[in-house]
Amino acid sequence: MEEAEPETLEGFLAWAAELGISDSLHNFQSQKPRICLGNSLVVSFFPDAGGRGLGAARDLRKGELILRVPKSALLTRDSLLKDGILSSAANGHRCLSPTQIMTVCLLYEMGKGKNSFWYPYLKHLPRSYEILATFSEFEKQALQVDDAVWTTEKAISKAETEWKQATLLMQELKLKPRLLSLRAWIWASATISSRTLHIPWDEVGCLCPVGDLFNYAAPGGESKDIENVENLMHSSSLQDDSLSSGHSTDSLLVERYDAQLQRLTDGGYDDDIGAYCFYARNNYKKGEQVLLSYGTYTNLELLEHYGFLLNKNPNDKVFIPLEPSMYSCNSWPKESMYIHQDGQPSFALLSALRLWTTPQSQRRSIGHLAYSGSQLSVENEISVLKWISQNCRVILNTLPTTVEGDSLLLFTIDEIQNAGNPMELRKLLCQLESEACAFLEANSLQKEENGGELVLSRKTKRSIERWKLAVEWRLRKPTPKTILFSVGYGRRGSFQNPALSISSRSERCL
Repeated sequence: MEEAEPETLEGFLAWAAELGISDSLHNFQSQKPRICLGNSLVVSFFPDAGGRGLGAARDLRKGELILRVPKSALLTRDSLLKDGILSSAANGHRCLSPTQIMTVCLLYEMGKGKNSFWYPYLKHLPRSYEILATFSEFEKQALQVDDAVWTTEKAISKAETEWKQATLLMQELKLKPRLLSLRAWIWASATISSRTLHIPWDEVGCLCPVGDLFNYAAPGGESKDIENVENLMHSSSLQDDSLSSGHSTDSLLVERYDAQLQRLTDGGYDDDIGAYCFYARNNYKKGEQVLLSYGTYTNLELLEHYGFLLNKNPNDKVFIPLEPSMYSCNSWPKESMYIHQDGQPSFALLSALRLWTTPQSQRRSIGHLAYSGSQLSVENEISVLKWISQNCRVILNTLPTTVEGDSLLLFTIDEIQNAGNPMELRKLLCQLESEACAFLEANSLQKEENGGELVLSRKTKRSIERWKLAVEWRLRKPTPKTILFSVGYGRRGSFQNPALSISSRSERCL
């Protein structure tokens, strides 16, 4: 995709304000807000936490309405299909999925350039994404873990298949050659995958100007449910409302509590207001980054759909191979049997293994105990944990690199990206071995005939970024190094078996 010509952020926000997008409580009650941001939120740069995002312009309270985007400002299939030419052509390709149609619509709108109503928004979208569908063969293999490699292959294949299916429609619309390319298709589909928000009338979702500037926070790290609900009981405004409306204080409390519960997802489309509304997910101090939870994702899923990962993801997990007999002896779904980010087995995995290590003749009689999460015996528990430990060791030992090696490699990649001059870059590259040499070969990285100096192209720099993401994913993948689980000994306490732990001194990445 071509780089958008520069335009001030102020111009984009002024356009957004004209559409009624506002973070001001006063503007929420006005048809034509004067400004878009500045009262509750401000665009800031957070170099260690997602880059450009939204910060708190003042102290914010959890559950407080902080941004409103009217329905007319949401970019949806309906809004784009108001174009007669596009609508007529799309009607002739009903075999395409709604997401494919939306992808074509977005590319068609991009082709309009300055003639598009959405031009001020479209030109501020990222020009590229590092999702799995963009990974090369080298970058895919750099993930190392079979499950991650397979997921990447599936993402690449899916993108290519959907692009080929939609090519005829795009040709009928006479899109420019650059917009017909697979690269452009991946950009548009990544924009939809990473930036759309849920709306009740369209399964594809909507693109939400300004609202999509929020960076991601994984659910699970925030405080539990509702804070300060008891404050509602003592709110004078609540009592005043109850007296004036004739409703009881209890009924109004329930209504407000229910409304507050619905806001735990950070936002949603409000039919009564006719706008997509965002709420503070926590209490924020002025200057802190205000985050949005898109849902529960592992780091691999974040890479697949969004092109980034988290340093610490409480929802990350790892799957270990299980024998067919382990699946057949219980009714737990495969996706529920994994190891948590902290190294502990999931409830389903532990339950399944407890049942599997029990003699087959006894499984029916004690099955209810295993499914309830109860330990069956000390011996059974030790057998289960030893099995997990041994199999984790096998997996770790089959991986080609260690934590120490990957940490050093990541450090070197950072140095390459920050190399100040060609001589420094050449020195770094000459020191690289193994995987790094494979990277140089895969990218045909050579000394350019440019005064004898080595130059990194834009394409190579992007490849380095994806390679770095793959190495980071390996390092941040949950590692079963803390498998020291308590085995109950009745009322006498617990037993810990140090033999079940995996040393992290030279631990391999999993």
